[in-house]
Amino acid sequence: MKILRNYVLKEFLSAFLLSVFVLTFVMILGNLVRLAELIITKGVSLLLAGKLFLYLVPFLFSFILPIATLAAVLLSIGRLSSDNELIAIRSSGINLFRILLPVIIVGIILSLFCVILNSKIIPEAHHKSRQLMVEIGTQNPTAALEAGTFITAFDKFILFIYHIDGNKFSNIRIYEPQGENKPPRTIIAKKGEFILIPEKKILKLKLIDGTSDEINPSDPENFYKLNFKTYFMNIDYKKMTEKKVEKKSKDMTLPELKEQIRKFQEKGIDTSPILTESYKRIALSFSCLVFCILGAPFAMITRRREKSINFGFAFLIVACYYLMLIGFEALSIEGKLPPSAAMGMPNIIFGSIGIIALYKTCLS
Repeated sequence: MKILRNYVLKEFLSAFLLSVFVLTFVMILGNLVRLAELIITKGVSLLLAGKLFLYLVPFLFSFILPIATLAAVLLSIGRLSSDNELIAIRSSGINLFRILLPVIIVGIILSLFCVILNSKIIPEAHHKSRQLMVEIGTQNPTAALEAGTFITAFDKFILFIYHIDGNKFSNIRIYEPQGENKPPRTIIAKKGEFILIPEKKILKLKLIDGTSDEINPSDPENFYKLNFKTYFMNIDYKKMTEKKVEKKSKDMTLPELKEQIRKFQEKGIDTSPILTESYKRIALSFSCLVFCILGAPFAMITRRREKSINFGFAFLIVACYYLMLIGFEALSIEGKLPPSAAMGMPNIIFGSIGIIALYKTCLS
């Protein structure tokens, strides 16, 4: 019995390491493109880009480990099933559950590790990455600018840039709020470029071919349109460099979230979003165990040994799991379901299906 258990465990661990390697390579490769863009087009130093990459790795592993666990179960048990080794073991009068027990124990160990990962390591890494982005912004504000989003990092202006290529940009809108119930001053330009003046903490914008709202001298409450070929404006980013990066919910460890929940409850503030975040981390951590329980009977039924097909099955099951998790998360935040029940529901549903299928498969 010990030899059989070690044999199954060896098959599982080999498939698990292979899955981790493949998934890590794919996910890192995708993010390296974004980091290369920061270095090449935005002038971020290699050291800062490397730090940003290191802070990203724990977040990637929160997805890699559950997917790799499921893929490993499908690969290892699927191969044993397709080679009729499980039939031979069952014919010897050995309960298949006893053979699969080491795999489930590994799933429990991985889940406990993911609890530490999701509750402490990832929040700290996420907070440090946000601090690093602010540091990058102080050295080169243009590196922190992102096309296609509203940029609110500056004191007086809100920017929306459709396309950024290094220090040049195209289709920019600049809004200068004038106060409550007053229309903002708006500047629109077809193209332009950034000119950084670091010693004065000023970002100069050279705008080309556009229009600007200028205050009407006879009626200061209104503006008139001014067309321009070239227009220069200065944006002070001094406050951007002095800005302290406060922790958001995603940056907090579980004890910190618990403390924030207590403070908000004392003030009568709805804590559903924070409770949802807490229970979501725990639910995601135990998805490794759930996928072990679900993957084993699924592999026995499908009897597939092809790696590509099993990886495809793994991604399909994980996609269904995460879609369900997102749906229940929305219901929890809206207050339609208690956070503990909502976030635990995907694990309960998938785990129940796995337990029933495992029971029937091992006894049939």
